[in-house]
Amino acid sequence: MNQPEIRQVGVRDVVFGARVVIVEPCNLYGCEIGDDCFIGPFTEIQKSVRIGSRTRVQSHAFVCELVTIGDDCFIGHGVMFINDTFSTGGPARGSKELWRHTKIGNRVSIGSGASILPVEICDDVVIGAGAVVTKDITLPGSYAGNPARLIRRH
Repeated sequence: MNQPEIRQVGVRDVVFGARVVIVEPCNLYGCEIGDDCFIGPFTEIQKSVRIGSRTRVQSHAFVCELVTIGDDCFIGHGVMFINDTFSTGGPARGSKELWRHTKIGNRVSIGSGASILPVEICDDVVIGAGAVVTKDITLPGSYAGNPARLIRRH
């Protein structure tokens, strides 16, 4: 009988700021979490991710490599960050040089179930629940839909 390779991660090689709260189970590895952050259960934050101070990441969120999240942000339940754009017509399959960066500014709130492709989002933005962000957001405001569009300026 074949035996699977079991990879247990948990919380490993993480740089933590002060007063961080993590609700397990979580997979956090090779990332940096700022002061006064909250990380909800069933969350994965991969290596090289940086999360700024006072940011809340709710349950079931997935934050992949090459993502930076600013200070005072809210990442809702089940938010998915994506770093592979399938630029060759399918998954990069080990070709990490095809992956792209995502940068989230300060005071950004992302509603539950949103998908964030490799983009830059400026400060003071609200992303509605279920939105799909496919392009950079350069103006503060509220965005919703698939693809996400500006619905109100702040």
